[in-house]
Amino acid sequence: MAKDPVCGMTVEESKAAATSSYKGQTYYFCAKVCKESFDKDPEKYLTKNR
Repeated sequence: MAKDPVCGMTVEESKAAATSSYKGQTYYFCAKVCKESFDKDPEKYLTKNR
C-alpha cells in the first residue's frame, strides 16, 4: 500500500488511478486530479508530509 502524497489516502499500488515518477521515486494517486496537482508542484506535497 502507498500513501497518496496529495490527499493522504491509502492507495493499493496495483489499483492506483494514476502514478508519477519524481526524482527516481514512483508516487501513487487515488485520482487523476491528485496526480495533476502533484505534477504541478511536487515539492509542495513532499515537504508537507515530512
